[in-house]
Amino acid sequence: GFMDEFFSEIEAIRNNIDKIDENVTEVKKLYSVILSAPTSDQKTQEDLEAITNDIKKLANGARNKLKTIERNLESEEQERVSADTRIRKSQHAVLSRKFVEVMTKYNEAQVDFRERSKGRIQRQLEITGKATTDEELEEMLEGGNAAVFTAGIIDSGISKQALNEIEARHKDIVRLESSIKELHDMFVDIAMLVESQGDLVENIEQNIAKSVDHIEAAKEQTKKAVRYQTKARKVMSFFFSFLSSHSTKLLLSFFFFFPAYLLYTVALLTV
Repeated sequence: GFMDEFFSEIEAIRNNIDKIDENVTEVKKLYSVILSAPTSDQKTQEDLEAITNDIKKLANGARNKLKTIERNLESEEQERVSADTRIRKSQHAVLSRKFVEVMTKYNEAQVDFRERSKGRIQRQLEITGKATTDEELEEMLEGGNAAVFTAGIIDSGISKQALNEIEARHKDIVRLESSIKELHDMFVDIAMLVESQGDLVENIEQNIAKSVDHIEAAKEQTKKAVRYQTKARKVMSFFFSFLSSHSTKLLLSFFFFFPAYLLYTVALLTV
């Protein structure tokens, strides 16, 4: 039915987001590899580019699916709001929030890599006696051309190795900024959507938290019931084994003292 198709679509979006999350973890590892060496090898750069392209493809797919669901929900709400509509709206809100969280993590990794790459450039420039401020370095980076970027420092007695690292870091930053720009519009689009759904997502999260609290309370009640039941069985077992091993007179005594037995059992159960 219609809801089956919807949940199938939701599952596909969730899988996309999970895959993006896995890719972000791999990207962070590759960033560390790149930063740990003066210049990154071709294989590492190719791996990074492949994963970056995969993230872009998956993110666009997730965004488009979420936007389609959003449009369908908007048209439905103009006609009527059914229980199914509310379910779909809550599912859409939760996934949109999750998508933004994963993409935020990716963006933070990119920004961190850019800052650390910029720091490496600054350190190499300081070694050559050409210290730069953040503002000056940003102006140099804005050019985007590695040859222009390094032209002003070639005659400063800089070593070939230092020059290579500066050029490599500059290329890393240029590639990174291109990736950030490509994802920017999509990121803002979904972030605005989630912001507009803020109350709905918050209510869902509160309901989930309450459900967890109820489950924990139910578990505790079950544990208590098991403890009470165990104690009661022990008391009954003691009396019946005692009676079976003694005379009939004791059976009469048992019924005579039965009220006392009940009180004893209740006392045990409330401990």
